[in-house]
Amino acid sequence: MNAREAIERLHGGRVARVSPRGGSISVASLEGGEAVVAKRGVGPGATAAEAAGLRWLGEHGDVPVPTVYGHDDEWIVLEYIPPGAPSKQAAEELGRGLAKVHLRGAPAFGSPPPGGPAGAWMGVAPMRNESHPDWPSFYARQRIEPYVRMCVDQGLFTAGQVAIFDRVCERLPGLAGPPEPPARLHGDAWNGNVHWSDRQAWLIDPAAHGGHREGDLAMLQLFGAPLLDRFLGAYAESAERPLADGWRDRVELHQLFPLLMHAAVFGGGYAGQALSAARKVLRLT
Repeated sequence: MNAREAIERLHGGRVARVSPRGGSISVASLEGGEAVVAKRGVGPGATAAEAAGLRWLGEHGDVPVPTVYGHDDEWIVLEYIPPGAPSKQAAEELGRGLAKVHLRGAPAFGSPPPGGPAGAWMGVAPMRNESHPDWPSFYARQRIEPYVRMCVDQGLFTAGQVAIFDRVCERLPGLAGPPEPPARLHGDAWNGNVHWSDRQAWLIDPAAHGGHREGDLAMLQLFGAPLLDRFLGAYAESAERPLADGWRDRVELHQLFPLLMHAAVFGGGYAGQALSAARKVLRLT
């Protein structure tokens, strides 16, 4: 099935024109004038996970997310949001909105969105979402150890370097800060998944799950983002439950997962960045 066929079956409108946008994404104009996006999933469960994540994040209208028109095992069809320029107002509104989303909570650390599969994806990397009783055990078992093993299989880490990550996992209960309830996370909140439109900043391409709210904030800081200070300031000021003391010192801890995932998928300098972050995390104790 191609993008045109997927849109007409999952959305119901007749396609006037399809414009490929690179990779697995196409934007289509329908005969009635509406525009939609069709994305081919990167692997089993990817479209179901994205659809469930978008619906979960947008359930209460706290943050703008695209409407899901339909999905099957191969394709997902979404609302098209015309791009725009970043603005201070949009950054601050997104910060306040994400704070509300996080406090909506999740059933458990590692739980998938309602209706979402346990086998999910973060970009092109596989990701498991299985419930754990606390954040340290979830983060160690599903966000650090699997990707360290993938890196070892590729010859990216020595036994001595693996021991550094093992020490982080052992010390996670003391590194994680005060215990928090599971938050409703976007899960892949880097700059590329913040879509700026005319007056709003939308969240797209989630890897949603129950996790620690500092994870989304750390992910957004990993590669930088426009008006990041405005976003973080609005988030911190509006959160009904203030961020725990020392949250800025824990940024590298929460960045370990995306760095390890990038190392496992892309190699290169990400393995070195992950090691550097792990060593810095251990110096906190």
